[in-house]
Amino acid sequence: MDFLRPTTWAQALAAKADRPGALPVQGGTDVMVEINFDVRRPEALLDLNQVAELREWGMTDGICRIGAGVTYATVVDELGGVLPGLAQAARTVGSPQIRNRGTVAGNLGAASPAGDSHPPLLAAGAVVEVESRERGTRLIPAAEFYLGVKRNALEPDELIRAVRVEPAQGPQYFSKVGTRNAMVIAVCSFAVALHPGERRVGTGIGSAAPTPRRALEAEALLARELDWHAPLDPALLARFGELCARAAAPIDDVRGTAAYRVHAVGVMARRTLTWAWNDHLARRAA
Repeated sequence: MDFLRPTTWAQALAAKADRPGALPVQGGTDVMVEINFDVRRPEALLDLNQVAELREWGMTDGICRIGAGVTYATVVDELGGVLPGLAQAARTVGSPQIRNRGTVAGNLGAASPAGDSHPPLLAAGAVVEVESRERGTRLIPAAEFYLGVKRNALEPDELIRAVRVEPAQGPQYFSKVGTRNAMVIAVCSFAVALHPGERRVGTGIGSAAPTPRRALEAEALLARELDWHAPLDPALLARFGELCARAAAPIDDVRGTAAYRVHAVGVMARRTLTWAWNDHLARRAA
């Protein structure tokens, strides 16, 4: 197995174009486990750790742009005020060692349905910035990035360069069910993001379908019936939870049954919306 180690983004794109079978590695928290257990044996590893620009984040035209090498620890420490839902999810990822190495872009590349960053990215309307040497940059909405279990929309010669997310305009929350309280793969997860300026609520469901997904019927329900100046209607909240649960399409596996996941998604949907709505009303009253 060859080991490629570019030091610039141009070199990284060239390496990927010349060796489409090379597997990108940033933190290696997923890749190295698969290699160690002989689940995957790529022809080459493309180490991106020396590409300094990938470790940067910043604001561009009012959009938060998170480089592909930005770690979960950085998200927790520096982006909690900008993207609270993503920061909450990042806090639940593995151990401190994993959070110091793992990246949001790596989570996207792995495209596991159980990835913790996927639901808040979906709820916030994130866009994935990818690039190839020959075709340049293209932007893929997070909702279109996941194609199947551990399959994403990247072409063989493309690399993830950054994730673009609009800073939170309202409360955001993430919730996760696991078999224990820490260092656990999600049995299922859910995220909600309020967008008061658009009178819209975004959702994201994780580990309860072949791909991370939004609860589109539930979002449409709130867009039609939510009164942004009043307390949350219990009947509307209950219906929202039902529609979120209906959007899930889980399986039975070693972490939980399909029936449990459907139930848990509904519970998390009601809880996260309640938390976010209470924050929304408190901000209005302040």
